[in-house]
Amino acid sequence: MAQDIRAKVSHIQVSPQKARLVVDLVRGKDAVDALETLQFVTKKAAQPVSKLISSAIANAENNFGLNRYDLYVHHIVADEGPTRKWRRFGARGRVKPRLRRSSHISVILRERELD
Repeated sequence: MAQDIRAKVSHIQVSPQKARLVVDLVRGKDAVDALETLQFVTKKAAQPVSKLISSAIANAENNFGLNRYDLYVHHIVADEGPTRKWRRFGARGRVKPRLRRSSHISVILRERELD
């Protein structure tokens, strides 16, 4: 059975819905190809996801002695984090709620099985 290399980042100031757009681009790709793809994505969530995948690659190389070109993104998920509730003052003395959403992103890399 293949080894799971895990990495997680918490409290990213991007809503989970927007982070999932970036996460869906790299799911199932080779790890190095995923980093190259994220380099040209213009979404705000692309930079934290790129750092997360490069951190997982570094974990695999340093802790398990694996080659970065044999790794692929097996599982990547953007979950909902805590929501900060702010308020903005509106017309006629009213208050309009403003939700600042955050997300937790986790990734699992695996080594390609050679048959």
